[in-house]
Amino acid sequence: MKSNFIRPERLIVNRRRSKLKESPAVSRMKIRARTVKTRSPSRLALLAVCGIIVVLVWIVFGQTLAHDFVNYDDKTYVYGNSLVDAGLSWHGLTQAFVDTQTGNWHPFTIISHMIDCQLFDLKAGGHHFTNVLLHTIAAVLLFFFFRNATGSGRTSSIWSSAFVTALFAIHPLHVESVAWIAERKDVLSALFFFLTLITYVRYTRARSLGHYLTMSILFVFGLMSKPMLVTTPVILLLLDYWPLQRMPDSKSFWQLIVEKLPLLMLSAASSINTFVLQERSTGSIAQLPFGWRLQNALVSYVTYIWQTIWPADLAVFYPHPENHLALWQVASSAAFLLAITLFVFLFRRTRPYLFVGWLWYLVMLLPVIGIVEVGLQGHADRYTYLPAVGLYLAVTWPIADTATASILRRKIFVASAILVVLLLSACAWKQTTYWRDSETLWKHTLAVTKENDVAHANFGMLLMDRGELDNALSHFQTALDVRSASAHAHYDLSFALIHGDIGNVLARKGRLDEAIGHLRQAIEFQPNYADAHYNLATALFRKGQLDDAIGEYRTTLSIHPNDAGTHANLGNVLVQKGHLREAMQHYENALQLEPDSVLSLNNLAWTLSTTPDDALRNGARAVELAEKANRLSGENNPVFTRTLAAAYAEAGQFEDAIKTARRASEQANAQGVRDLALQIQEDVDLYRRRTPLRDPNLRNER
Repeated sequence: MKSNFIRPERLIVNRRRSKLKESPAVSRMKIRARTVKTRSPSRLALLAVCGIIVVLVWIVFGQTLAHDFVNYDDKTYVYGNSLVDAGLSWHGLTQAFVDTQTGNWHPFTIISHMIDCQLFDLKAGGHHFTNVLLHTIAAVLLFFFFRNATGSGRTSSIWSSAFVTALFAIHPLHVESVAWIAERKDVLSALFFFLTLITYVRYTRARSLGHYLTMSILFVFGLMSKPMLVTTPVILLLLDYWPLQRMPDSKSFWQLIVEKLPLLMLSAASSINTFVLQERSTGSIAQLPFGWRLQNALVSYVTYIWQTIWPADLAVFYPHPENHLALWQVASSAAFLLAITLFVFLFRRTRPYLFVGWLWYLVMLLPVIGIVEVGLQGHADRYTYLPAVGLYLAVTWPIADTATASILRRKIFVASAILVVLLLSACAWKQTTYWRDSETLWKHTLAVTKENDVAHANFGMLLMDRGELDNALSHFQTALDVRSASAHAHYDLSFALIHGDIGNVLARKGRLDEAIGHLRQAIEFQPNYADAHYNLATALFRKGQLDDAIGEYRTTLSIHPNDAGTHANLGNVLVQKGHLREAMQHYENALQLEPDSVLSLNNLAWTLSTTPDDALRNGARAVELAEKANRLSGENNPVFTRTLAAAYAEAGQFEDAIKTARRASEQANAQGVRDLALQIQEDVDLYRRRTPLRDPNLRNER
């Protein structure tokens, strides 16, 4: 008993002695030492996590640097977009903010493509590199966001954040967003979205106008990359609930709503702008009946969850089920969604991450779930890119909380997490291989989907570009048969595209009457379908129906006034009609839009050099244009070289004309074009007599 009283006294005395002897400096040194000991592993862990995430991303997606463009939207956004493929310029930067070719307003996305064209030209590998780089940065930012928001000093928070980030970085559902150049808007908007979240966390811990403005500007940048981020203010409210814990009562809830009002106004403006642009777009589509859209939306929510768990048979396009969904599918999906929502609501206080993660998923998907349609698809992998983070959150944090109860559970959790990440990485790597090129993409899509008219049509376009006209026609006809199963106005655009494609193939096969019939049908379905008007004009021109061709080209220009090719072709038809002055004006318009168009350069130079109308000839201008055309064509085209000789003769430079004409004749002979070579020899005889060439076909009848 006695010793039991002595020991506490000794402890107390020792404690007092230590306090008396220990100086403040020593105390600070001990604190500093403890801080170093706890921080060092944390920094190493952060570096390790970031390094692993970066390595995983590049193992999975690095292969895309050897991939090509695909013929599905890449042309619209990059290699067929004259604004983009011209690279960076002041004109291009200003036009990016008013351009509507893509049917959306995302100027930052357009500018990012311009930068790629400036740096890499049209080498697809460079464009893929930028996508993978942006995705890598977005993944690292996501990790730091969760780490900062959920507790930077907690080890469990770091590893939970790491697992969520790994799922985001390499899930097969996200391959579409990264491996598809046209989906630059996904990876770019993700970067600004996560920066917005990080800045918001900083704002909540050190509230200032500067932090709020920075966060708002980043949010605007995100909206200018992809309007899908309109739900961001709601996500910030969810973060206020957890993990930021800024919502202790109903009064604080309304205060936080007021705090988000400027952001909500930005979201509303972006939504209205997007809706108006899509309604005015020449490719806009009619909405399916609301009941069909609602049913598909309910089933799609569950489909995305299943694809997250079991990412098999993924495709670039899934046909809309229309009204063919079974009642049990719709009812069970609605019941499942309602049950999960009630469950997370009941556990919102004890398991707030379930509530936040589930609502993150539901809310972020809402703009693209199909209730308001912006495309022909039933659902799309790319739409899960950011919403799926909510699912990862809702699954990871409860498991991590359970795992902290024992060492064995932690080991099981870590082993399971590593296994899941490795398996998903392998699946994502395989899925990425299907994006190698258009042929691989569409063959895979046709293999894993049924009744897919879009896949057949796009594969047919690829075959048509290769010159495999019969195979292309077969796929186009299959697409038309599939689409003919529904006559709803929603599919008018599809019918127009398919009829237009069939018309193109038939025209290339020389079956002009059939081609004209299909092109007219395309226009019936979509009166503002500029490509159909253009191709119809070309077919009519080939048949010699010049007046009808002129009318169709003029209609094309009324839809797309800045189409250089249409201006050039209209100029060609007007030359045939004898309307030289108007034809020359269209050639000039074409060159203003595309200064390096060699055909427009050559045709205008030939007209300026050889027309019998004295009032229209201009030798000096013709020489300038013809020299540029020859330079751009590599100076080995006998037609362009002949034009340059004619321009020299009109300018009075007959020695240059003779020398250039002889070179043109040699080129023609070398290329086996004997008739042209003989014609050029006659030109040489004229130039020797110091007589310029006159083309009797270029008479101006106006």
